[in-house]
Amino acid sequence: MLRKPKKRWTPSNWASWKPFGIGEQYPNNYWEVFRAIWLSRDRLPYAWNILNQGVCDGCALGTTGMQDWTLDGIHLCNVRLRLLRMNTMPAFDPNLLADVGQLQMHKSSELRELGRLPYPMIRRCGEKGFRRVSWDEALDVIATRIRATTPDRLSFYITSRGTVNETYYATQKAVRAMGTNNIDNAARICHSPSTAGLKAALGVGATTCSYKDWVGTDLLVFIGSNVANNQPVTVKYLHYAKKAGTKIVVINTYREPGMERYWVPSIPESALFGTKFAEDFFLVNMGGDIAFLNGVIKHMIANGWVDESFINRYTTGFAELKATIANQSWEELEKLSGSTREQMYAFAKMVGEAQKAVFVWSMGITQHECGEDNVRAIINLALTKGFVGREGCGLMPIRGHSGVQGGAEMGCYATVFPGGKPISPENAAQLSQLWGFAVPTSKGLIAPEMIDAAYNSQLDVLFSVGGNFLEVLPEPDYVEDALQRVPLRVHMDIVLSSQMLVEPSDTVVLLPATTRYEIPGGVTQTSTERRVIFSPEIPGPRIGEARPEWEVFMELARRVVETRHVASLHFENTAAMRQEIAQVIPQYAGIQHLQQAGDQFQYGGSHLCFGWNFPTVDGKAHFAPLSPTVGVHSNDPLPADCFLVATRRGKQFNSMVQEPKDAITGAFREAVLMNATDANRLGLKAGDAVILKNELGEFQGRVYIAPIQPGNLQIHWPEGNVLLDKGKRSREGVPDYNAVVRLEIRDQSSLHECY
Repeated sequence: MLRKPKKRWTPSNWASWKPFGIGEQYPNNYWEVFRAIWLSRDRLPYAWNILNQGVCDGCALGTTGMQDWTLDGIHLCNVRLRLLRMNTMPAFDPNLLADVGQLQMHKSSELRELGRLPYPMIRRCGEKGFRRVSWDEALDVIATRIRATTPDRLSFYITSRGTVNETYYATQKAVRAMGTNNIDNAARICHSPSTAGLKAALGVGATTCSYKDWVGTDLLVFIGSNVANNQPVTVKYLHYAKKAGTKIVVINTYREPGMERYWVPSIPESALFGTKFAEDFFLVNMGGDIAFLNGVIKHMIANGWVDESFINRYTTGFAELKATIANQSWEELEKLSGSTREQMYAFAKMVGEAQKAVFVWSMGITQHECGEDNVRAIINLALTKGFVGREGCGLMPIRGHSGVQGGAEMGCYATVFPGGKPISPENAAQLSQLWGFAVPTSKGLIAPEMIDAAYNSQLDVLFSVGGNFLEVLPEPDYVEDALQRVPLRVHMDIVLSSQMLVEPSDTVVLLPATTRYEIPGGVTQTSTERRVIFSPEIPGPRIGEARPEWEVFMELARRVVETRHVASLHFENTAAMRQEIAQVIPQYAGIQHLQQAGDQFQYGGSHLCFGWNFPTVDGKAHFAPLSPTVGVHSNDPLPADCFLVATRRGKQFNSMVQEPKDAITGAFREAVLMNATDANRLGLKAGDAVILKNELGEFQGRVYIAPIQPGNLQIHWPEGNVLLDKGKRSREGVPDYNAVVRLEIRDQSSLHECY
């Protein structure tokens, strides 16, 4: 039984005795409310209905209306408020695109603010801009080009921005009907290492617990995750977790201010005095997570803090892990982690003393070349105490986008079929029998490989739903060059993006999409905790000729494939699609019954692997012997003016930058977060202009003194993509969003290389 939060006020948890944190750096959430009201003042009733009835299109908590299934009360965060105007703003005048020369100089934020994309538009090579066309002409152009080439020269990508399960399912089915598995989504470049790691270790591919397990567990650990910025509603969970006696710990390169304290606006006590969250921060080097966690396990073994009974009865591979760690010296673990033996002991003692614990991680763990091993290291630690499959325990790769959990589960993935089934002749044959057309049997191109294929002139059609390759992937100049080599690019979205304006090799087609709230029949999304939630259509204004993505893909496929397959490429409505989803994907049985706001179910129940029943081949959980990575390059110490650099989020949603200043950290977009010790050593002070360089590019910024691990820097993403190596990817294909750089002061140059 989990402990309950204390009802009385607890001054020991207060962040400050100053009312409302006067003078402190933190977001003004009340201002965000008034800002959202002002921006949507032309459509206030519609905006209110979206907030009050729809499922949030921000992060993957699955807030429905302004309620959730974790805590009572009103849940409304600034992420959702910032996205609201994209759902309520009117269309722009299509004549604006007649000449895109000036628009190409605009920032993405400025392009978004122009308004909604209202009509299909087309641009040919040599033309200054786009002209309006009918849906029939646009789809005919696309279908003709698809029929004229071979399936291996087609690629389709779908972002997670508000994308729903029905869109994912219909799109992957349509693409496979057109003969290819070259279909991928945003889950690829965020949590695919988590899915792979969990599947290999536990036999499941999603979070094993629920958000309720945060409140009242003994130990809540965040590793490479900043929920205060990316999933702001969770700060309410943290507030009540603290009141229930939960110990919160963060392992990260930077002492994130929002994870240290926050003023939760909807809780009077916290709104007045703030809440202290993390009691301990363990700072590690970028890429030092495995070394740190191995050191923690080494201490736990030495002190007898592991659960031998659980390990012997329910796991395999522990002897190999123990032997591997025994061969790793403390000197090596300290050097690679950037931590100390004493700090590893302190955290090991916390884990050893806890009866229940939840481990939460995000992009700081997965977006590394060793992302899968990082995830396995966390799983290893959790398994030493059996922290899975029971109340107050679990492993949670927390999602940052409302649609991303369902994307791969619907099969909108180059490497799996619906339900996460491997792409194989046997599974393809089963789908072929069900769908009535031949399903391709070989794996497709993942998102980064699509760009590589485009660069090498191996693509004839690239169809992108939402997203922006220019701002998401490393080496943006390379990406732009690749996009310019594709004969037909199709971009379907609700607003303009910079990738739409890249010069055409031959033809670029723009297609206007509806938002999730405009789709007739309503739709569903899957939250981080595997909760499948119905979001109804919200009556209100509609934009030009915008259409649901699923409907467009179904029609496109019918235009491409043989007539005899057309019947299976038609859905009467989204309800009919949910019927088929329930048939094809066993864990989604129940989705066919979701019909109105508030309808939901949590597949797998509140805990996967409940009772330590692991759906692996041998029925056991699997430890993995891991050797720590060596920074990002070599064993040799970095020269004095060279640093490990990681990219980070500021005031933004995915790559959509919303403000130049991060209200939580106080850092502007040009900030180079640096430890005071490093700054003093180099004779730098806050605000000094510096240049970060490596063989790929350079980033110009200004020193921002911050509590970050010495020898490490952080800069904002996507601006920092110019320093990242497109060839460095994890086994699942996630780009490594980290690098080694040389720091130069003004025009000074070093005489040596760091890479």
